[in-house]
Amino acid sequence: MLAIRLDEKTESRLEDLSSKTGRTKTWYVRKAIETYIDDLEDAAIAASAYEEYLFDGGKSSPLEDVRRRLGLED
Repeated sequence: MLAIRLDEKTESRLEDLSSKTGRTKTWYVRKAIETYIDDLEDAAIAASAYEEYLFDGGKSSPLEDVRRRLGLED
């Protein structure tokens, strides 16, 4: 269980949104946190891939080669 405190302006905006859409404030807060965590995970994966790229000497492959290796040729 998690309890958070919001400033009055944010609480009011959340309340208005909830009233206009019929969704609960909890639904919006949960969705916001899930989206933020998804973004953080994506950023961590990208950072890790970039570090690996640098560790491997910054070698890259042309897009055509990557598509061929993955069987994505037209």
